[in-house]
Amino acid sequence: MHGINGVGHVAIKVTDLDRSLDYYINKLGFPEMLRLHKDDGSVWLVYLRITDAQYLEVFPGAENDRAPGWNANGMNHMCLTVENIDDTLAQVAAAGLELLLPLKTAIDGNRQAWLEDPDGNRIELMEMAEDSLQLQAIRRLQETGAIA
Repeated sequence: MHGINGVGHVAIKVTDLDRSLDYYINKLGFPEMLRLHKDDGSVWLVYLRITDAQYLEVFPGAENDRAPGWNANGMNHMCLTVENIDDTLAQVAAAGLELLLPLKTAIDGNRQAWLEDPDGNRIELMEMAEDSLQLQAIRRLQETGAIA
């Protein structure tokens, strides 16, 4: 569909808002942008900045104590692209976070490692390779005129 120019936000439900905000703000470094409140004054959601055009919406009140497993229907994980995964993983270690899956070069040619937030939401950290399968496919689409 023409006119779509990106993913604006990812929304997650969490069991403990303060714990999750500590993780995303103090460990991953996403600044809090704003909070929206319900009529009773309780927090409805908190916006965290990933980039100026991409946000993480954090909603309290999750019904389950863990995110669905790897093979469940629905969203499986969010992928955060990084410029230098080695530098990012040094920051992850300094923040005291453990990796869910260690650093590896995936079948698509990109280097990746995985984290899990306190509710089990999976987070892929990915450094896109210049010769990755995704970028090769984009170049083919451009060459054939399928995209500009």
